[in-house]
Amino acid sequence: MTIVLGLVTFIAAFGSSFQYGYNVSVINSPAPFMQDFYNETYFQRDGSYMDEDLMTALWSLTVSFFPLGGFFGSLMVGPMVNSCGRKGTLLINNVFSIIPAILMGISKVAKTFEVIIVCRVIIGICAGLSSNVVPMYLGEMSPKNLRGAVGVVPQLFITVGILTAQILGMRMVLGSVDGWPILMGLTGVPAALQLMTLPFFPESPRYLLIQKGDEKEARAALKRLRGCDDVEDEMEEMRKEDQAEKAEGKMSIFTLFTYRGLRWQLISIIVMMMGQQLSGVNAVYYYADRIYENAGVKKDDVQFVTVGTGAVNVIMTLLAVFIVEKLGRRILLLAGFGICCVACAVLTVALNLKTISWMPYISIACVFSYVIGHAIGASPIPSVMIIEMFLQSSRPAAFMVGGSVHWLSNFTVGLVFSYMEKGLGPYCFLVFCGICLVTVIYIFIIVPETKNKTFMEINQSMAKRNGVELPVDKEELRDFTAVSVPYSEKREERNSAL
Repeated sequence: MTIVLGLVTFIAAFGSSFQYGYNVSVINSPAPFMQDFYNETYFQRDGSYMDEDLMTALWSLTVSFFPLGGFFGSLMVGPMVNSCGRKGTLLINNVFSIIPAILMGISKVAKTFEVIIVCRVIIGICAGLSSNVVPMYLGEMSPKNLRGAVGVVPQLFITVGILTAQILGMRMVLGSVDGWPILMGLTGVPAALQLMTLPFFPESPRYLLIQKGDEKEARAALKRLRGCDDVEDEMEEMRKEDQAEKAEGKMSIFTLFTYRGLRWQLISIIVMMMGQQLSGVNAVYYYADRIYENAGVKKDDVQFVTVGTGAVNVIMTLLAVFIVEKLGRRILLLAGFGICCVACAVLTVALNLKTISWMPYISIACVFSYVIGHAIGASPIPSVMIIEMFLQSSRPAAFMVGGSVHWLSNFTVGLVFSYMEKGLGPYCFLVFCGICLVTVIYIFIIVPETKNKTFMEINQSMAKRNGVELPVDKEELRDFTAVSVPYSEKREERNSAL
């Protein structure tokens, strides 16, 4: 890990991923005060207060419009990263954070709650773009022996963002009548810092070489990231990847769905992303206070337990950064979803028996166990797998598909969980338990280990399962750089021939 790679990882993750986590839980603690503001504003306009159904509907929209915006942001990933680059997309994306942060910060003064709902969509677009582009950007810049660890860093900053929002949202900090507008507006600070610092760091070398055909800039970027001049092995590996996927061309989402050579990679990403969100992780963050109250925790103590949950999430995700290269991706996925499955089953029993004096502690332990399971595997690893299971031409489309599934599932949970809770009571967690179980079974049967393998090696390992042969085999790839014509010229010749 060089200083340049470490700094760009920090800046990209803090400026973008942190915001995602922050906005997941920022409205949890100040929810009563924000709802009072909605009601008071409505009364000043119409002379009467909202009925309960209207308040429930407006608050559900406030919660669920964030992941809906994330879905729209995911649809923008492919076109933006292909035309603006990975770094350029992140810089442009800051607009979708700074403007809504200002608007939400002044919403109380302006006496408009509608702007909060609209800004939740816009800030969701920011999160939808960053949640896909940051892992892509960092994964393409990292050496294969650090790719998993660096790929988990965005998820680490998501958990740090969640914890920061929980701490700042406490009643004695900003989770108050006067403090919640400041709490909502602070999301623009990381975006402003990234906007000022990221331009000084390199673009993804893979993007520069494979998509832009600029070998000189790609080599210069790689030298800065590695801190040495000997980067020919990685340059050759990137050339091999480019050569091997020429037959595919740049893939659209439609092509990705119809291309047999990536069939099981695509299915695997969809299953893992659906499992990640439909397993109920954001139900814990959107409605954490209510879960603890139903478990029997005293109302005044709920905010401290919620912050404790966020702290455990950060610690376990940090642990995942250090163990992902030792244990591998597959075992962390199986362990993560397995722990979540058991935790949901036991939580259902504990909530049904909450009248027993010690059962609230079991409920809290189940929530903490669930958070641990998600933190070590279910949350961080699927994005790493998208990076590793797809080559350069198909990676943007794969992130669009994975991101869309992620955010639609997130939106679904945020919108319907409160109704599930009313209709099923504690048994709603059995739904999440079943989803975790199905995901574990699929991963065990289908998903391969990708630790310490090049993108080409992973692609080759999946070719047999897809029932296809790669257009260029290993021997051809090993020899193809022996041709004396410079790579940039060969690339131009191939493009003109096409």
